[in-house]
Amino acid sequence: MTGWTAVREALLLLALAPFAYYLLAIFAAGRFFRKRVSIPSDVASEFTPPVSILKPIRGLDRETCENYASFCLQDYPAFEILFCVSDDSDPAIPVIEKLIRDFPKRGIRLLIGSEPLGASDKVNKLCRMVREAKHDIVIVSDSDVRVDPGFLRAVAAPFRDPKVGGVTCLYRGLTDGSFAADLEAIGNSTDFAPGVLVAWLLGGRSLNFMLGAVMATTKKHLAEIGGFESLVDYFCDDYELGNRIAARGYRIELSCFPVDIVYPRETIGSAFRHQVRWNLSIRYSRFWGHLGLIFTQGLVWSLVGLFLARSWPAVFAFTAGYSLLRYEVALSVGARGMEDKLVRRKLQMLPLRDAFAFVVWLASFFPQRIHWRDREFYVSEKRLIPMPPRQS
Repeated sequence: MTGWTAVREALLLLALAPFAYYLLAIFAAGRFFRKRVSIPSDVASEFTPPVSILKPIRGLDRETCENYASFCLQDYPAFEILFCVSDDSDPAIPVIEKLIRDFPKRGIRLLIGSEPLGASDKVNKLCRMVREAKHDIVIVSDSDVRVDPGFLRAVAAPFRDPKVGGVTCLYRGLTDGSFAADLEAIGNSTDFAPGVLVAWLLGGRSLNFMLGAVMATTKKHLAEIGGFESLVDYFCDDYELGNRIAARGYRIELSCFPVDIVYPRETIGSAFRHQVRWNLSIRYSRFWGHLGLIFTQGLVWSLVGLFLARSWPAVFAFTAGYSLLRYEVALSVGARGMEDKLVRRKLQMLPLRDAFAFVVWLASFFPQRIHWRDREFYVSEKRLIPMPPRQS
């Protein structure tokens, strides 16, 4: 066997790796979403401890009022919502004040300002909100999240088990129909979520990280890891929170009930920068996991297989394998499992989405500055280092 032949055979073997990953993701989705129909209905209806919802806010998102209001419309007996903004000039304040007027029976509080304990403005706010929260179970949710009325019951139910230290949720994308937003959002249910489900399956049906859209835990568990104060300088506070709780022997439960992320109207450039930042969060928190994403790139490896194949059966195998398995992952996880309507409407975008994701993954290996709202950072040893303001 010549050197080139050996290389060719090795590359053809590697080109099959995404197919194995797709099969594993389909199997994981079947196991995971089967839980939804097997959960006793009395668990969610009887176990309803009071909870505090923490919303760190900076500026306005698309459909801000509807996003916030979805938390006020929860079918849940006792909860409060705390909003925290940086200062009294934040444009979200009038929206929150209107919310307080529209839902006078809900315990909604607006906090202005937080102690600058570290580089992360979000985590600084969480430090204050946890101190002022009335209840032991605290649920952190991003400002662009929208939820169904059963959200609190679904997230609170796992805490019935004392071995559970945290709960997190998968998320779908809601867009305005713009091409760039659709291209980014469809990846939530067809790219990101399958990876999370594989991690859940291989982790013994538990995670060792959380997802930033929803992070639920208790004050007790927070105190054991040093509170949010121990995370104020970290880029990936969601990963760190879940990882530290899991390291103490608790389970991080992945809820069967996804939430929605409301995407702004985007350009290709803004979608690209946002996806690079997301890839960087994986790279800085789990380097080997980030590197291993190459074996989930079915489109690229199928093209490699097509280029190296010497027979029509091999060409057909790679073409059919990618088409059938990739689309089944999207359907089993996104369309059927997460009931993501965008996936069904935009299924034809999958190859383009995969090409976009590969370019983003490559770009994330190069030195990057993190753009977060109106601030800029670089990352050193997982920690955010603020960049000095640019001279005008």
